[in-house]
Amino acid sequence: MTLKDVHLPPLKYRSDIDGLRAIAVIAVVVFHAFPDLLRGGFIGVDIFFVISGYLISTIIFENLESGTFRFSDFYTRRIRRIFPSLLLVLSACFVFGWFALLPDEYKQLGKHMAAGAGFISNIVLLGEAGYFDNAAETKPLLHLWSLGIEEQFYIVWPLLLWFAWRRKFNLLTMTVFFTVISFFLNFKGVRQDAIATFYSPQTRFWELLFGSLLAWLMLYQRQKLSHIANKIDDFLVAVLYTEKQKTQGQTLANCSSLLGLLLLTYGLLHINKELRFPGEWALIPVTGAVLLLAAGPDAVVNRKILSARLLVWFGLISFPLYLWHWPLLSFARIVESEVPSIEIRFQAVVLSIVLAWLTYFLIERPMRFGKYGRAKVITLVFLMIVIGYVGFNTYQRDGLKFRLLSSKAQIGNINSADLLNESINNCHAYFPEWDKVTDNPCRFQRKTKNTIAIIGDSHAGHLYAGLSESVDSGDGVIAFAASCAAPYIDIASATSDINARKVREGAYKLINAAYDFVIHDPDIKTVILAHNPLCSSGDVKDMANPGNKDENRVLKDGMIRTFQALTKANKKVVVLFDNPFLPFEPNLCVNRPFRLTNNRNKCLFPREEFDSLTPFSNYKSVVNAALKEFPQIRTYDLADPFCDAQYCYLAKNNMLLYRDRGHLNDSGSRYVAPYIMNMIGSPKK
Repeated sequence: MTLKDVHLPPLKYRSDIDGLRAIAVIAVVVFHAFPDLLRGGFIGVDIFFVISGYLISTIIFENLESGTFRFSDFYTRRIRRIFPSLLLVLSACFVFGWFALLPDEYKQLGKHMAAGAGFISNIVLLGEAGYFDNAAETKPLLHLWSLGIEEQFYIVWPLLLWFAWRRKFNLLTMTVFFTVISFFLNFKGVRQDAIATFYSPQTRFWELLFGSLLAWLMLYQRQKLSHIANKIDDFLVAVLYTEKQKTQGQTLANCSSLLGLLLLTYGLLHINKELRFPGEWALIPVTGAVLLLAAGPDAVVNRKILSARLLVWFGLISFPLYLWHWPLLSFARIVESEVPSIEIRFQAVVLSIVLAWLTYFLIERPMRFGKYGRAKVITLVFLMIVIGYVGFNTYQRDGLKFRLLSSKAQIGNINSADLLNESINNCHAYFPEWDKVTDNPCRFQRKTKNTIAIIGDSHAGHLYAGLSESVDSGDGVIAFAASCAAPYIDIASATSDINARKVREGAYKLINAAYDFVIHDPDIKTVILAHNPLCSSGDVKDMANPGNKDENRVLKDGMIRTFQALTKANKKVVVLFDNPFLPFEPNLCVNRPFRLTNNRNKCLFPREEFDSLTPFSNYKSVVNAALKEFPQIRTYDLADPFCDAQYCYLAKNNMLLYRDRGHLNDSGSRYVAPYIMNMIGSPKK
């Protein structure tokens, strides 16, 4: 048996399925380009899942029944269908990124290239931010998460069906069982960890399995279904018409297609990213897609709308269009360093359609059909391994920084490499569970005899690079950083966000453990408290006094108990007021290739814009109120090194100091370190 001797019989072509694909891809494209225009456009992916489950399961069921199912045949068709367009898009992203992306961005692209080539993008993204957050807009290969779900289904489902068929198990029972289990995990999971539920295969497979159930019913229960459908159809005819009509079952089919279209329309207009999705909300697009597929090609919606030539054409190019549109929109977002104008987004969509058409006719069709099937498959697999290796190598080598050495002075923000992993390993010797509770690392510069401890959230963590290089050779720095954690004993903050709850709900326990360590370590002389007030503003709890609902009182009580513990242990304490929060992305200050808009005056902004931010001014007030009882504790305002009386600056000496709107990069950390060290060593003013 050779790869070219394919036994899988082709499905009878249905133009309406291509029309349904078109609705799915157009919805996704519109949502990504103009999210306010179609708030629920992301459910197009769910429509794709149902279609894939229906078509793939139909092929497998038919071939198992006829005794012609071969894994080699099945995966040969998948490779020739998916690999050509995917390879082209991955390669194009790598080439464009070479010229357009900064090292940290190119490093991330490399990781996502490797994940996309291995069809595990959804798994990799589980450890990153959510699909709907701002960071998602700067991930050109984010959309490959859905391809990962589908390919994982294509690995698991054929094996299960083949095994069940060989063992004479009831395929319907098995399909229903796995559908129910997956939906239950989805229903439960979306209330506990929305991000994991969004990306996990086990909480998404039920959508493809709905298509599988429909495929089984259409193949094995067609006569029973036709009998039931005719009775329902007769009832509908009696209700809808004054005289008996010969509809041959089309009344039910028409009603099914109309209801399916209404469900999809409702979902596209009313489902939005603020809802817990997928959850039960995903039943709307899934059911709508099932009803349209079940209605058949002769139903009124399928015949009149879905089979329209324009929709069918979009359906034919739907896969390459899905692959192309998001990288173009994401690269535009990255290069512009802000949400691109409507004109730029519209041009990106038009370009993605043109590229999709060219890809379909020049790449996908020739590779999918025709001669030399075995050679094509071997070549495609080899190239996918190569592109995966190239991506992984780019990630391992920190984004290939040598690309931009000639323009370093111009862009001024090439971050140094991450500090050596030894600092994290040193911390694990004392806190082995730290990284399992939060997504911010704990760092020990030395295994023992560290003299300075920084405690807080990620804004404590970003100070480590500079401070660790500023201390004397015999000293060392520890950074206890936990996601959005207020640096005060028994104070939990920023736990209401369901998408981040996993890395934040236990953060206050880590902070408590950090203080217990610091207080009992005689080598630690100075403790620095750093915090982003946006984390605790409106979302703070006193775990020692849960009944206290006054936000300022909660913070003040936590500060007082922390200050008391530290001063009792004879520690020198410095409370930092946070560095300025930027009103725009810092990369607007960078002279990027391919940028279409002017970025002049984007390296500074009026100081009053930062001073007017209530969370920051309120935090200062609470700290100053708490410190009335502790005159020996110092404060330092990190806005001072960045701002003069009129403006705040993102760059100094032609070096960008920010990684994002709130965090400093390594250059920024080194810039502020001398100011902090001076405060530690100087008498209180």
